Amino acid sequence: MPSQVNTGLATLSDQLILATVLLYLVAMIGYALELAFGRVRTASAAKREPVAVGAAVGASSSGSSASAEVQPDAETPREPEPEAWAIKAGGVAVVLTWIAWAGNLAGILTRGIAVDRWPWANMYEFVVAICFAAVTAFLVLMTRQPIRFLGAFVALTAALGLGFAVLFLHVQAGPVMPALHSYWIAIHVTAAIVASGLFILAGVCAILYLVRNDSRASVLPSRRDLERITHRAIVISFPIWTFAVIAGAMWADRAWGRYWGWDPKEVWAFITWVAYAAYLHARATAGWRGKAAIIVSLVAFACLLFNLIGVNIFFSGLHSYADVPN
Repeated sequence: MPSQVNTGLATLSDQLILATVLLYLVAMIGYALELAFGRVRTASAAKREPVAVGAAVGASSSGSSASAEVQPDAETPREPEPEAWAIKAGGVAVVLTWIAWAGNLAGILTRGIAVDRWPWANMYEFVVAICFAAVTAFLVLMTRQPIRFLGAFVALTAALGLGFAVLFLHVQAGPVMPALHSYWIAIHVTAAIVASGLFILAGVCAILYLVRNDSRASVLPSRRDLERITHRAIVISFPIWTFAVIAGAMWADRAWGRYWGWDPKEVWAFITWVAYAAYLHARATAGWRGKAAIIVSLVAFACLLFNLIGVNIFFSGLHSYADVPN
């Protein structure tokens, strides 16, 4: 290993990421217990508020009988109350998530200090940073929105992403090619990481939307709430991704003397931008709502994942410095 690499810090970084994976998995179990036993099952509004067909018509002549018809059956089984221990498990999961988040951040920082550069110059470092961004987006939004129910799915996604990076993408800390020694990596790649983290959060909500069935009671929020969170996450992340694409073009001009060269990474970054723009356009102008809009968002999410992972594995180009192990 090159002498300029601090091997001690590099090893510490790897150990911190491994510990982070374990913490995310334990947090996921806590969130799952709260989701299963600490939340009251809810159905659609029509299910929760039954109304008798003739209640309004005969209200003046038979108000008492109409009132009796809308009352729930006394013998209808009620959903069990939330378990106190499950709610506590969810609280512990939140604490573990913050600890794992700190471990993830420490792993990124120690690797960057070990090699004296921005620590997202290869696929391993990039995926580790995206997982950190996704969890950061979840924790920040959780302080403003009641989205703790997403904890199990976000923690599992982060654990799987970090596990994939450790098992299949890990490369030893070391120097990078001269093209990456630029302040543009702090601008372009950071913006792409932040936007990707938010897009992942939106993708998780979109998948849960398809899983959720509003005709049956569920511990998940309604499809309407899931769609709302999906839309808000995309609205926030889309301008950031737009900035990342523009900054990438400006960096390309500085590095290679042209803004656009039809490199596979450039093409798929633009395809991803078009896909998310199509989602926002369809929702804002054509009034697309519900399943149709969610499917468009998932198509865009698939484009994002292929741009982040697939392009570096299956294509060669000017962005082939991602150091994917063979």
